[in-house]
Amino acid sequence: MSLFREIPPTAGLPIYARELVSACFKRNPRGSLEEDFKSYLGAPYAAVTYSGTAAFYLILEALKGLSPKKSVLIPSFICPLVPLAIERAGLKVLVCDINKDNFNFEANQLKELCSRNQDLLAIVPVHLAGIPVDLTALQKIAREHKLFIVEDCAQSLGAIYQGKKTGTLGDFAFYSLCRGKGLTIYEGGVLVCKPEFIPAVSAAIKRFEKGAFFSESLKILELFGYWIFYRPLLFWLAFRLPQIFWEIQGKTEKAFIEYFTIDFPLHRVSGIRKRLGQAVFPRLETEIAKQRQAASVYISGLKGATGIKLITETGRERSNYPYLTLLFDEPERRDKALDILKDSGLGLSRIYLSAIIDYAYLKSIVGDQSCPNARYVAKHHITLSTSTFLMPKELNSVIEKIKKI
Repeated sequence: MSLFREIPPTAGLPIYARELVSACFKRNPRGSLEEDFKSYLGAPYAAVTYSGTAAFYLILEALKGLSPKKSVLIPSFICPLVPLAIERAGLKVLVCDINKDNFNFEANQLKELCSRNQDLLAIVPVHLAGIPVDLTALQKIAREHKLFIVEDCAQSLGAIYQGKKTGTLGDFAFYSLCRGKGLTIYEGGVLVCKPEFIPAVSAAIKRFEKGAFFSESLKILELFGYWIFYRPLLFWLAFRLPQIFWEIQGKTEKAFIEYFTIDFPLHRVSGIRKRLGQAVFPRLETEIAKQRQAASVYISGLKGATGIKLITETGRERSNYPYLTLLFDEPERRDKALDILKDSGLGLSRIYLSAIIDYAYLKSIVGDQSCPNARYVAKHHITLSTSTFLMPKELNSVIEKIKKI
């Protein structure tokens, strides 16, 4: 067990003291964080929200004013907060399975669900692990059935699909600025949309976002905690120790931060946290390049290894690689990898514990459906960290350990 060097499982950007000082005491001359996102994405509109989930919820509220339809289709391997937001908005969740070896919707099931559900309002493609999904096929289906596309870009800020940034190809999109997800303001999100939907989104934000002085003050304090503890020498105390505590209690979902409630906050983000995002923003592309380099080391080192498959970008995509996903042919070997590497301090983890249909606390929302491919991925995958803190010898150590397994 590594007590003195723990690598984060995802490639979150560290925060520097000078950036915190700048956010607290200086005005940024570059305009606003919203303007930074609009410029970076090439988007006509951007709004900073309390979280990625809050951004998604506000999009759903805007959609309710644009169409009387009530169902939203999501993939079977997704963050539990997504169906919770749909439920809170008073809409119905439909689940479509993913492919067995990537994160795209299973094409035949997607077509069937869209054809027989006349109440379908929107599709939510998820660029999981920073890998852009096939939006060309989705756009064709959306046009045929008059559906909105809401891109879940929580893990794909900076990823590119056919020359365009993810989040700019659908009707709406949302990003996460949560800790550990690349650019961060500790807890935050960004909402973007096409020009014709700006009035509906603006109305939803005006209706639901409120000020919350004490809650926002706590987030600022937590930012300072992130600055202190988000480094290899202290990360074990902030991440692994609480995880061990919940594992001992038998509460695996809490250990992996996958237990949520429907009453997620919606309050406005303070100027201090937005200015911090501005201060960190210029480092984004440099950090993505480092993540891609770490991923390339894994990909090269594991090339030709038997019994595994890496989920990677294709020729028409650029992933930001917040981590790299690996599938074992045999679940027993996956479990052996977890046993060997989980306490190594080298950032090995999982995306989600289960297919979305298998979280007990979501049963009443997602129903009981057949999603064999998502269940396969849940049982066969691990994730490899691409954190900026990883040293070359640590990357090679992970590669060698996996090869032996």
